[in-house]
This record gives sequence, C-alpha cells and structure tokens, in this order.
Amino acid sequence: MDYQKPCRRILDPKDMPMWLRSPAYHEIVSFAEQLSSSVAGYPVSAQYEISENVRSICRMLDQAETWIAQNPPDTTSSSRFGNQSFRKWQAELEQQVPQLLRDLLPTSSHGAIVELAPYLTESFGNATRIDYGSGHELSFLVWLLCLCKIGYFAPSDSTALVLVVFRRYLTLCQQLQRTYMLEPAGSHGVWGLDDYQFLPFYFGSAQFIGTSVPPSESISPTLVQAKSDEYLYLQGIRFVMEMKRGPFFEHSRQLYDISGVPRWEKVNQGLGKMYKAEVLGKFPVVQHLQFGTLFAISSKIN
Repeated sequence: MDYQKPCRRILDPKDMPMWLRSPAYHEIVSFAEQLSSSVAGYPVSAQYEISENVRSICRMLDQAETWIAQNPPDTTSSSRFGNQSFRKWQAELEQQVPQLLRDLLPTSSHGAIVELAPYLTESFGNATRIDYGSGHELSFLVWLLCLCKIGYFAPSDSTALVLVVFRRYLTLCQQLQRTYMLEPAGSHGVWGLDDYQFLPFYFGSAQFIGTSVPPSESISPTLVQAKSDEYLYLQGIRFVMEMKRGPFFEHSRQLYDISGVPRWEKVNQGLGKMYKAEVLGKFPVVQHLQFGTLFAISSKIN
C-alpha cells in the first residue's frame, strides 16, 4: 500500500454528506460497534486474551504519562481552564511519536507511520486551544482502527483493545484533564453526555449487559467507589463526580436520565445511535479528522 500523510477533507458543513457516505465513516461505525459487542458482560478482571502488542501499547501510554511529572502545571496561571504547561506535554508527544511508533511496529509496517502519527498526536487534546473533547477521543479510535488494518492487532484482541488499551488511554486523558484543566471542547454543558468523553459510556454500558446491576445503580456513589476499576461506565461517572460540584441531576442531566432506562441493552443501543448523531454526525467534531489511505473518505485517493 502507498501510504500518504493524512489531510483534512471536511472543510465545510456542505462536506458532511461526503463524510457520512464514505468508507471511513462506515468503517469507524462498524469498528466502534464491534468493540462494544466484544466487551458485553465482561468486567475488566474477566478472562480474555491480552497479547504482547496490547501490552506494548500500554507501555507506550505509561511512558507518555511520565511526561506529566516532567512538565508540571504552571502555578502562576490564574485561569480556571487551560494551563499552558499542557503545551509542553503536547510538544513532547509530537517530538516522540515517530520514534515511539518505530519501536512499536515491525520494520515492514514503518511506511504506515506517516499516516499513524497524526492520529496519535491528535488523541490527547489541542495545544493551541488547550482543550479536549470527543473529537480527540475519536482520533484515538481511528488510530486503533488503522493499527488493526495494518495487521498489528488481531480480531482476538478486540476485548483487550477496550478493557486494557482504551482503559489505559482513558486514565491518561483523565490525568491530563485533571492536571492541566483542559477546556472541554464543544461542551453542551448540562445537556451534553459528558464534557470530555463519550466512548467509556458506550463501551461501558455493554460491559453491564447480562449483569444484575441495573442502570439505576450507575450513579450510586457506593457502586462507583466499589466498581469503577471494573467498569468503564463507572470510571467515567467517577471522574464526573470528582470534577463537578452540586447535585448530579443538575450538572449531568443526560447521564442522570440514562439511569432511568430499565435495561443496559437499551442504554447501549441508545448510546450507539447517539454517538453517530452527536459525535460522528456533527461538523464541529469531525471537521478536524484527517484522511489518507488507511482511513479514506473516498474509494479513490487523490
């Protein structure tokens, strides 16, 4: 395959129909649905395959977390959001990513680095705006999809991609958000699902399918405290409770309303539809996506 540096193709709202019928759109929807299905009924501590390639990704994310201590937040900043030290962390990421990918991939796949690097560097936030949102999370999902397409991950890795790799990514993102007080990108405020993430709730709702825990318990501080290391949904709720003050139903109305849905299957189906509508279907989110040969917006690449 002839790899090429990805570039933006969704430059105007009028480009949205092209995106919504593109190979890339259908691949990322199918990939998200496959990952969700792969963790149905699985807590983090369940038995599933964890390959050496999965472990290698986690070691890479561990390394990225060490850069936080090397770039502590600027204590002279008086603004509520957007500590400028995040720019130093992001600069370190951009400098290290090519070598990190060379160390990660077999030599035969090094040609793909030109496409893989931009998705990874866009996965943790924007250094100019010092913000993070579901578009950055989407970039990480695209990165995982591309790694699957070059054969780095096998189909048998699907469960571990969510419960090990994505969970490690989520923990790192939450640490970045907590340390540098990243601005929520495109937040809908009280009416949004979450200021920063979406996929922990989608994947995490699948984990609860077939369990005895009803959705009504998902915002119970007792359950969140006891089981947030086992369920991504609760890890997301725990972070919301940590970062926000006041009654839960006031600051997180959507998550509160979800707790009233009777079955996790219904929650999971609804969140899948919501992801397509509110993340993949929104121009302000997907306008920053980049496309190459691995993640192609058309069957013919110019």
